[in-house]
Amino acid sequence: MLYFSKLRILFISLASLFFIIIALSNFFYSKDGFLNKKINLGLDLQGGSYLLLEIDNAPIIEQKLQNFTITLKNFFKDKKIRIKNINLSDQILSFSVDEKFKQTVLDEFSNEDSNLNPYYPRFKSHQFDISKLDNMFKVSFSRQGLVEIKTSSQDQALEIVRRRIDEIGTNEPNILKRGNDRILVELPGLDDPMRIKTLLGKTANLTFRFITTNNNDSFGAEKLKYEDEDKESIVSKRIILSGDNLLDAQPRMNTESNETVVSFTLDRVGAKRFGKATSTGIGKQLAIVLDGKIISAPVIRDTIASGSGQISGGFTFQSATDLALLLRSGALPAPLNIIEERTVGPDLGQDSINAGMIALAIGFILVILFIFIKYKVFGLITNIALIINLFLLIGVLTIFEATLTLPGIAGIILTVGMAVDANVLIFERIKEELRSEKNNLIAFDSGYTKSRTAILDANITTLLAAIILFFMGSGPIKGFSLTLGVGIFTTLFSVYFIARLLTVIYVSKNKQKEGLI
Repeated sequence: MLYFSKLRILFISLASLFFIIIALSNFFYSKDGFLNKKINLGLDLQGGSYLLLEIDNAPIIEQKLQNFTITLKNFFKDKKIRIKNINLSDQILSFSVDEKFKQTVLDEFSNEDSNLNPYYPRFKSHQFDISKLDNMFKVSFSRQGLVEIKTSSQDQALEIVRRRIDEIGTNEPNILKRGNDRILVELPGLDDPMRIKTLLGKTANLTFRFITTNNNDSFGAEKLKYEDEDKESIVSKRIILSGDNLLDAQPRMNTESNETVVSFTLDRVGAKRFGKATSTGIGKQLAIVLDGKIISAPVIRDTIASGSGQISGGFTFQSATDLALLLRSGALPAPLNIIEERTVGPDLGQDSINAGMIALAIGFILVILFIFIKYKVFGLITNIALIINLFLLIGVLTIFEATLTLPGIAGIILTVGMAVDANVLIFERIKEELRSEKNNLIAFDSGYTKSRTAILDANITTLLAAIILFFMGSGPIKGFSLTLGVGIFTTLFSVYFIARLLTVIYVSKNKQKEGLI
């Protein structure tokens, strides 16, 4: 029957009031930790920057093949097979062995139980393709092996990009995968992306290496340029430390030299290596190399066993802050190239907001007029429930600090339409019941009960579509599906609790009146 207990009425009133207050918090400032939540505006509404990054996986593939070369030599050395004529070119590793060992080599590559790779319990032969041509073996990554590398590097790059952007404090960044070698970065409210581009464009591969005067260094040597100077130095390829050994890095002001430096702290292994290198290298220059360029090369004056040190290089405070940020967030597994860049100005964002709000207002006013003209008092009840429904929806989005996009506004408009549709179904069903039932209370109760199945079916199927769009879509699609999904729940609450409660109050006071609807 049409009946609401006092406890249920209290629950409906408090719940509605709570979400109305939360929704209104978007329009005023509050120091309260809960009431200061706001709906964030997306890139298309607030303006900002859009960057599409592509991962250059070629260096990773080359590096993994180089590492595999050492594995290969050590493995066959234990089997007393000598690997000769090793060459790595165009992502293909070639080598030769004596004639009598050729079949053994082929068997090892084709054997799933081979321990050829010491980094895995079993050698995954499907990661590599091997062929024999002109007495030379050629090894390259298989298609599946390349997919695994790209997926792994994309996951690592995504996490490091997220760390770098979060440390800058950008509001509600949207960082997503695109394919298996691209990353999409949306930065609402940021109209000057130069600093972000600089930070994301650096791999931040940090190494500490000794400067040498001997080109025939046992570890090999290479000429590297200084970052801010037009000169070169010969640097040993032997890596004393890498960025993996860093625990922390912070910008500091050196009071003695009155210059900005980056102080760093090493982990236990790094501190031990650094102490040993500085104790045996007193008087030598230690090059600090970032992404293939020397940023400073101080002379070692004493043993550094504390596990901490400083990087100097004529930094400004901003450049020192950025370098410390890069070192803290870790090195990217591969270089990132910006292949697409767009900046959405705030004027365009405001135009989008205005257009969306005008569309919402026009649609809402037309719906209110139609429903009021058609159903009179019950149309007024529906309109009140619709307005509260909007507050409920905005309140829920505010609690989760959701990002509102232009498609999200479209989802809100669709929610209004669905809420009206549910009420129309109920009222038309009530009209049918009144033709055969003279008791208004029974007719209204039957109308609500018998229309429930159709309303639930329509909303559940729409909810399933919204869930699929949310998990399968991205960016604006997610915004649309989120507001639509939340709107379905608030619509059902407003129809079966708020509108029904108001209907009960009116019908109970006019239960003997004919032609109620």
